[in-house]
Amino acid sequence: MKAIKYFSFGLASLLAFSACSDQFLQDKKNYDQVGAEVYNDYDGANGRLNDLYGWCLPTTANLSWKYPSCGLNDNAGMSTEEYTGFSEFTHPENILSSDNTTTTSVPDYFMGSFNNIQEAVYGRIRNINDFLRGVEGSSLAEAQKNLLIGQAYFFRAWCYYNLVKWYGGVPLVKEVLEPTEGNNTPRSSTKETIDFILEDLQNAADLLEEATADGGWKDGANYGRITTGTALALKGRVLLLWASPIFNRSNDKSRWTAAYNAMKEDLSTIKACGYGLYSSGNDINGSDFASVFTQVGKSNNREAIFFTLYNTNVVLTGIDDIAKNNPWERYIRPDNTGGDGLSPSRMMLNLFPMADGKIPAEANNYTKLATSDIALDTDYPFMNRDPRFYRTFAFPGFRWAYNGDASIHNAHNPSDGPKYTLWSYVWYLNADDQGNVESGNSYGADNLGQESKNKTFSNSVLVRKKSDDLDVNGSPLYVYNPSGWKAGAGPFYSAAPLIELRYAEVLLNLAEAACMSGEVNEALGYMNQIRQRAGVPDRTTADFVGDQQAACMSAILYERQIELAYEGKRFDDMRRWLLFDGGEGQASLKSTWAVTGYGGNTCEWLGVKPLNGERREKLQYRVADKYGVGTSSWDGDPLLNKGGTRPAGVNLNSVALSDDLAALKTWYQDNLAVKQLKGDGHDSQHNDLYIKFQPFYYLLGFDSGVQNQNKELEQTIGWGDYNNGGSGTFDPLAE
Repeated sequence: MKAIKYFSFGLASLLAFSACSDQFLQDKKNYDQVGAEVYNDYDGANGRLNDLYGWCLPTTANLSWKYPSCGLNDNAGMSTEEYTGFSEFTHPENILSSDNTTTTSVPDYFMGSFNNIQEAVYGRIRNINDFLRGVEGSSLAEAQKNLLIGQAYFFRAWCYYNLVKWYGGVPLVKEVLEPTEGNNTPRSSTKETIDFILEDLQNAADLLEEATADGGWKDGANYGRITTGTALALKGRVLLLWASPIFNRSNDKSRWTAAYNAMKEDLSTIKACGYGLYSSGNDINGSDFASVFTQVGKSNNREAIFFTLYNTNVVLTGIDDIAKNNPWERYIRPDNTGGDGLSPSRMMLNLFPMADGKIPAEANNYTKLATSDIALDTDYPFMNRDPRFYRTFAFPGFRWAYNGDASIHNAHNPSDGPKYTLWSYVWYLNADDQGNVESGNSYGADNLGQESKNKTFSNSVLVRKKSDDLDVNGSPLYVYNPSGWKAGAGPFYSAAPLIELRYAEVLLNLAEAACMSGEVNEALGYMNQIRQRAGVPDRTTADFVGDQQAACMSAILYERQIELAYEGKRFDDMRRWLLFDGGEGQASLKSTWAVTGYGGNTCEWLGVKPLNGERREKLQYRVADKYGVGTSSWDGDPLLNKGGTRPAGVNLNSVALSDDLAALKTWYQDNLAVKQLKGDGHDSQHNDLYIKFQPFYYLLGFDSGVQNQNKELEQTIGWGDYNNGGSGTFDPLAE
């Protein structure tokens, strides 16, 4: 790797950076162009560390080279069951390439920017290495050095983790490289890369132990900073990645056992740092599950382990204020409240468990799990479901209260936010469109879509996961400011945290390692802690069909799919376990890549239906035929215009929720019609197209831009070598 291409030294002002606390946000010292002497002062060194936080913390944005997915309909989300529409990875007609002769170039998650040290992955790593060198050579006390260096080790590991999960082994730059032409660092093996990440994380855990392993940071101003528990939780995720089929094709038991032993030992320390599952002691229909994302910072919410804090500032008003908002609320809230509205796939709606915690027989994606005795009504899927279903999706007639008044922006929008009910059914302007699966020329009730760019509205069912629901959190973490309502901004200026790693995932990671180490009953115990919080019955081996270990592993993956839905984790799980095809075609890339463990095919061994060859459609509710068609105006609703009425919105906190939902279903049957709307694409002849994730996508190659900037960088097997011609030669599976 030629360091001269993109390494330069410099520090940006803290003004634009995210917060670890309000105090941290408002610290405006400028650390641009600092000298070595800054590290001899703890405040100066800490300011430089804050700079690293600002650039390395995850953020709510579409998946890019810089940040992991947070659950949006980005390249990751659209590659799973969660959303519809082909991603760059799943389009059957556009195969990704690593050269510059095609419009379907492989996404660059390796470099991203060649000229900005802060915007480049290795630029950030260089800054971390420079910080480590500066602190180690400073005159600070040893205890102060430990606190600073421990946090920096974590972020270096975090940067490398976000490379190794895509590419396998990458160049390991462990110290500051001077910008000279001769500085080239070759790719290390995947094992060397994993070992380096684990070493950094263990060092971070050890150095931060004295300050954080007894209930976390004692100073509230440090809330949100890395702790020993944060480092150990990420260590568990990395161990799991190394043990998983993407890198462990033979099912080497020693990797699983090493992960299990380390994660089990670390769990007590993670808990000692103050982490655990959130519980209010007064759960109502999944309200505790919903509260996980809005109660961070409160004494009874111990679940967030690695997260980014935000604030509610609307604009920069001076040196004492920073505007750093979480836009998630804007993404998922419906259009007539100030959001964009994200729509899930019908496949995902059907996959969620029934009220007994078992998969619906109608979904049939996990054949080694006993199915529910409760029938799924696929036309009205909100009946008799796992409580998490109601906190993940919103349907017409569901309350979705917020603290604001959208009519200030547009008089035709509903005005009473605290009593807001989503009425997202649609109508068409002509009868032909009503039955056409490709037609989205529909208009939404209550001014839905009227202020959008396309004017039409088709998304009857919306994602509500991680929403700051006023019926759950009476003290919202946002400021509602309709005056700032425009594309990409306002009215929700939210301080809700973005949680990248929470305690529920720690338990699921450990459950997976335990299961694959042969400890099935112990794995069930970890998983059932999460199910108990969700309000569904425990899993037992009686739920398993066939091989107990394979069925248990299937159950864990299913639990992850539900518990972590729309948190940006599913695509990583699908790649880890080769769930698009079970590993078919790997031997064609290299004979040693064949899946020899797991019965030769992970999907068959798990009893999981591969996603390749599937389609994802959307569920839409339109007004019943008896009301006819409507008009394109905000008041063109034929249901209301022809004598129809609406019931009161379903309150998810109701003690009679089942009865309320049954009444809503009856109203649907009388007033609405069910339509399946096209989700994934059609070809030019209007024929269905089906998901096709290519075998060489599991381990990515470098695009031509990266290769051109790094002439010595070895290309991954399966991808074209831009510099040398032919195919790549680097083997991410070789030790």
